[in-house]
Amino acid sequence: MAELGVNIDHVATVRQARRTYEPDPVWAAALAELGGADGITVHLREDRRHINDRDLRILRETVTVKLNLEMACEDDVAAIACRTRPDQATLVPEKREEVTTEGGLDVHEQRKRVADVIQRLQDAGIVVSLFLDPDPKQIETAAELKADAVELHTGQYALALPGAAQQNELESLISAGALVRQAGIALHAGHGLTYRNVKPVATIEGMHELNIGHSIIARAIMVGLEQAVREMKRLVS
Repeated sequence: MAELGVNIDHVATVRQARRTYEPDPVWAAALAELGGADGITVHLREDRRHINDRDLRILRETVTVKLNLEMACEDDVAAIACRTRPDQATLVPEKREEVTTEGGLDVHEQRKRVADVIQRLQDAGIVVSLFLDPDPKQIETAAELKADAVELHTGQYALALPGAAQQNELESLISAGALVRQAGIALHAGHGLTYRNVKPVATIEGMHELNIGHSIIARAIMVGLEQAVREMKRLVS
């Protein structure tokens, strides 16, 4: 049964639209936990466009489930992670001009840089996950770098039209998931998953964790966050 990590970045996005203090992502995390979330995920971006340092500090003090910090392979945010000690750090690519993360981290081409950050985080007692495209070369490198988990980028699956195109993307995820498990690495997935498309990914053999944000927050506007998390939790379980 897959665990559900709820990404609350977009609660902070609404707050930052007015540069005010509400809605508070810390409150959102508490409601997500009440709804059954197994983890809370936040992305501390270089430009602090949503989650900020204050949020991360208070979330570390208040979240009682797994706290997963998405982060770029940058020295300053690695230092923050080592001080804050989230339960898990997920290394992702990051560009200022993107609306959201556009693809997986290229660990094959950035091996030295990624290896240094992995070692630094693991030395601080933090579990390290790598956000990767379902590419065998990237997964092989992740195993060589001794990552604790791989989160498969499900964006192409989410964008594919229902039918053959979506099935082809699902097959790629299934094959990549098998490689992750064979390497002895925990299997995670996320990006673009919704109430309509999550179940086939949740049922991939060995799927341990799904990280979902936008769809849950969008649903929460209509039904409330606790209920929205409960509905997604039923689907992934």
